[in-house]
Amino acid sequence: MNSSSQNWKSAWPLIAGLLRERRAFLAIGIALMAVNRAAMLVLPVSTRYLVDDILVRRQRELLPILIGVLMGATALQGITSFALSRLFSTEAQRLIAELRCMVQRHVMRLPVYFFDCHKTGALVSRIMSDVEGLRNLVGTGLIEFIGGLLTGAIALVALMKLSPLLTAMTVILIVMFILFTRKTFPKIRSMYRERSGITAEITGRLAESLSGIRVVKCYSAEFREIEVFAGGIKRLLTNGLQSLRLMSTMGAVGTALTGLSSGIVIYVGAELILRGALTIGAFVTFTALLAYVVGPVFQSVNMGAQFSELLAGLDRTREILDQKPEEDDFRRTIAVKSLEGEVEFDHVSFAYDGGKTVLKDISFEARPGTVTALVGPSGSGKSTIISLLAGFYAPTSGSVFMDRIDLRTVVLGTYRRQLGVVLQESFLFDGSIRDNVGLARLDASCEEIYRACRIAHVDEFVERLERGYDTIIGERGIRLSGGQRQRISIARAIIADPRILILDEATSSLDSESEQFIQDGLSYLMKGRTTLVIAHRLSTIRRADQILVINDGRIIERGVHDTLFAEKGRYWDLYTRQYGVEMNLFLAPGEGDESMVGKQRMAAGVPPLNGMAEPKPWNILGY
Repeated sequence: MNSSSQNWKSAWPLIAGLLRERRAFLAIGIALMAVNRAAMLVLPVSTRYLVDDILVRRQRELLPILIGVLMGATALQGITSFALSRLFSTEAQRLIAELRCMVQRHVMRLPVYFFDCHKTGALVSRIMSDVEGLRNLVGTGLIEFIGGLLTGAIALVALMKLSPLLTAMTVILIVMFILFTRKTFPKIRSMYRERSGITAEITGRLAESLSGIRVVKCYSAEFREIEVFAGGIKRLLTNGLQSLRLMSTMGAVGTALTGLSSGIVIYVGAELILRGALTIGAFVTFTALLAYVVGPVFQSVNMGAQFSELLAGLDRTREILDQKPEEDDFRRTIAVKSLEGEVEFDHVSFAYDGGKTVLKDISFEARPGTVTALVGPSGSGKSTIISLLAGFYAPTSGSVFMDRIDLRTVVLGTYRRQLGVVLQESFLFDGSIRDNVGLARLDASCEEIYRACRIAHVDEFVERLERGYDTIIGERGIRLSGGQRQRISIARAIIADPRILILDEATSSLDSESEQFIQDGLSYLMKGRTTLVIAHRLSTIRRADQILVINDGRIIERGVHDTLFAEKGRYWDLYTRQYGVEMNLFLAPGEGDESMVGKQRMAAGVPPLNGMAEPKPWNILGY
């Protein structure tokens, strides 16, 4: 089975489903089309009566009747053409809009690991561009294609009655052309599918470079991005030129066959007229009707290319729709109405897509209303633990329990409504401050939003803005500072009123003034909630109910600050090194006493770094 037939078979269920919902529309359209094409054939058929009866036999009384029939047919053709154009074009727009919404709705329900493997720009291209070919499935293209087939079928019956011999010769040539196109269309379909992939790739990279324009400019990488984009466009151009060459070849073959068939028809027709086996009127009518048979065949070349593009786009769309939503799991049957907030990881291990294991036999409990801090070097597995708790992934082995319920059996929508997240890099939408805070609870009143903003100290800077809470903050909140964005993120979590709170390095990138505001908001937010904190600033978690030290995917130490510090293990090492950094990092030459630094580190039990001499106070990291 060739790739084109596979593409067609894979895309057909989607096409059939879309058309099945429009059975009434299609029935009306085909009926109008039949009337339209029958009226169109009145003119060529009438030439036989005009030549043989009116001109040759001098039956003048038939002329007014013939003119009346032609005018009526023309009027009927105009009315049905207008109705068909409006009907099909309108439905095509609705179909495209419906499919875009369907794909976007499905994409939003897919698990997080799907987005880990696909670029955002490529997904946008699939949602917006790949369905565009449906304009030809239910639109003017379909009108012309099906209408041409109907006209050709009616004309072919009339040709058989006029001259079976001429008709048979014509059909043989048409079959030859169809056999040629059957070998060419698979290549065209393959090119269109490749084109869709290239377009999605270019769109994805363009979206990335535009959203990261500040990074691009900071590193003077404009020329590199220009080259990358130009390279993609060159590949797209090459693909387009290849498909044009194929289409041109098919057009040339079609033209040659048209000329050959015309020559044969004229020669054989003239011989039949001279022998008296065919009238002049019948021959004129035959040549006129022949265009209605040959035309749709050649038109199918253009339509075939359009349908090839459609199939390529729908096949890519089907690939997305075939992805299972994260809720599409027969085990997820438990809807949680309210949570106490008891978290348990029971011998959990996890690996991304069958790769290296990043979590190894993780077990711990977090009681309701307590604070659990996760510390450790970057890449140790802290964020993966948070992702498992949020239900973004399922453990490779072991289980995550929430209120003694396995998270794999929970309806995620009901669970996540009781989950609050404040990330290191707050994501805000291009809208007003009010809309971003209210995102967590769409039914929140203005007073509730204002209260959450007061607690998170959002009101402190909103009062200085001209439009206040209606200020548009730009894409990703680009018009605000990092601290301001973080305060909005905290206000959003406050208004969600979650039972489980996740703080992923929520203050690590902030200045001291912003951190003071945000610590106030976080203190309120954490009261009475089960909180899991990832923090690089270890001074912020000294009061945590338990601290888990993660290294290489394992919990190597656990306890409270005083206990862990007294053990002088990994936590002690992390804390004392960071203490030295926080105390001495910003000292300039002459502002500190080197021996004093050494004494501070010795008092804390910190040995000289790498066994080397004590570093200068302004270079406490030893770099």
